Amino acid sequence: QVQLVESGGGLVQAGGSLRLSCAASEGTFSNYVAGWFRQAPGKEREWVGTIIRSGGTTFYANSVKGRFTISRDNAKNTVALQMNSLKPEDTAVYYCAAGRSGTVDGRSSYDYWGQGTQVTVSS
Repeated sequence: QVQLVESGGGLVQAGGSLRLSCAASEGTFSNYVAGWFRQAPGKEREWVGTIIRSGGTTFYANSVKGRFTISRDNAKNTVALQMNSLKPEDTAVYYCAAGRSGTVDGRSSYDYWGQGTQVTVSS
């Protein structure tokens, strides 16, 4: 079992930045692909981005490409989501997830999920 705990959410004005962190309990976190998802009120949970095991390659949803950056530190079992130029439509609960196989943007590809952290962007 991998336990994931997100932190770093909060309230920020449009145009601002936030950095989310996700800490994994599993010492072999480097064996997992790590993804970020978000869910706004009344909407489906949507994929934000993914970083591969080594951290050498990242993938992003079009809605966040160029504004968000995912990084990971396998020595510390952490993954981060740096969010810049935030927009009100980025308001959501953000979840980190870990998985071993499947498509990078598919929810079913991820076996472990954090509890989520709220991000609110005011206009």
